[in-house]
Amino acid sequence: MSKQVLTFILAGGRGERLDPLTRDRAKPAVPFGGIYRIIDFTLSNCINSGLRRIFVLIQYKSFSLQRHVLSGWDVVSSQLGEFIDVIPAQQRLGADWYKGTADAIFQNLYAISDYSPEHILILAGDHIYKMDYEKMIAAHIANHADVTVACIKMPKEEAPHFGVIEVDKHHFISGFQEKPVVPKTIPHEPDKIFASMGVYLFSRKVLVQELERDSVDVRSDHDFGKNIIPKMLAGNKKVLSYDFGQQSTYWRDIGTRDAYYQANMDLVAVNPSFNLYDKTWPVRTHYSHYPPVMMKTVCDKERCVTGMVVDSIISPGCVIEGGRVERSVLSSQVILRRDSQVLDSVIMENVVIGEGAQVKNAIIDKQVHVPPGEKIGYDLDLDRKRFAVTASGIVIVAKRTAIES
Repeated sequence: MSKQVLTFILAGGRGERLDPLTRDRAKPAVPFGGIYRIIDFTLSNCINSGLRRIFVLIQYKSFSLQRHVLSGWDVVSSQLGEFIDVIPAQQRLGADWYKGTADAIFQNLYAISDYSPEHILILAGDHIYKMDYEKMIAAHIANHADVTVACIKMPKEEAPHFGVIEVDKHHFISGFQEKPVVPKTIPHEPDKIFASMGVYLFSRKVLVQELERDSVDVRSDHDFGKNIIPKMLAGNKKVLSYDFGQQSTYWRDIGTRDAYYQANMDLVAVNPSFNLYDKTWPVRTHYSHYPPVMMKTVCDKERCVTGMVVDSIISPGCVIEGGRVERSVLSSQVILRRDSQVLDSVIMENVVIGEGAQVKNAIIDKQVHVPPGEKIGYDLDLDRKRFAVTASGIVIVAKRTAIES
């Protein structure tokens, strides 16, 4: 089945709600989980599902994303007709960049015609989850669907953030609400909704027809959730739902700073709800050749202090020189000096935590030096004057910030 499928990963969003993490990079390129980028999870799902004809559509601040994909995802064989190709917005059909998710695919219809696949799988490059797309493809084919939309059960309170799906007894979609305040709930489960995951599998001919029709609609936002799917329902197309709950209950749209932070914290829970260590479903990335982690005991004339790590992810190249790390994610080449402390935080690559410095409930982006004795996350009023602070009180220190001691 996989040879009949052409995959598009939408990776061109601005990611404004993740600022300052997206000031210099696209959202799918934001580091996650120590050694990964967000897009690695979608790409790993594809490879693990046997899908090896993939276009990654990029647009805003795409340099680091493009470099990451080209250097870290050389895992396919061109001799077998496999590829992971990065396509920037090219204004092929006019002066506009991608105007929406549907328009991004429409502007690349030439790529579809070059390969003439039976089915088109459209994915977002900014979600964290594990999914075997082959199972969704099988359901799509068995039900002779025009499009299949992956969905997941979520609390009703989350409805204003997602497309909400109504499903009949045969699993076909009967209604679609885009970010409703008053959503249609699941029958017999009034506190739950079916939320669209932004995963769409189209039959090729139907997709081309719908995109061409949408392209001339001046009132359209050219978006799959807002426009394409509702129009297909109105036109009595066969719109199937695929319940992701058959595979997993873990799916995170990390489009906000608090969601990004919490998804990282999920990884360091005592019983993680998302397992990075599942050998049957490996998460791949570009691997840098750093030395092993070093835990050091440092001494002065009065005492010795031993580095300590509790319930944390520590990436290669890190050196814990008498510092303490608890419930945190450290990317590569982070250094903790004597008596420093990092609690419930995400620390990105090449950050130095100075002697006696204390960091909690924080995200510190790359190449930041936290001065000796500094405190971050302990006085939010002071932190708001210097850094970004989220609604839940997570302090974010932007990349290369110079912190005055």
